[in-house]
Amino acid sequence: MPTAQSRKNAEQITKYADMFSAMGTEARLRIMQLLLSAHPEGLVVGEIQAELDIPNSTLSHHLDKLRMEDLVNVKRERTFLRYTANVDALQEVLQFLYAECCTRNNAVKPEQIVQICR
Repeated sequence: MPTAQSRKNAEQITKYADMFSAMGTEARLRIMQLLLSAHPEGLVVGEIQAELDIPNSTLSHHLDKLRMEDLVNVKRERTFLRYTANVDALQEVLQFLYAECCTRNNAVKPEQIVQICR
């Protein structure tokens, strides 16, 4: 019989898998990268479209998928929608990976991750 901890872990795995799946296309990963580069102000849809040259209907679909998985936040500004990367959600999923690969079994040394990011 599953324990409360194992159920919580299974729920986290499902949540993180869905988040990775949402970022699992080139276009969505590019959107995330662009929004992170514009953090904390974010960008309005027209700016995202101009930068990435993604058609409006396709961009809307990608942004909706990222929003549904809590990877981006959206705020209405008059007639515009401003999107920002949800850095709290990204931090949570990165902490999950970090705990598994760098603390529990030391598969990757933490200093190697920092070097990759520089």
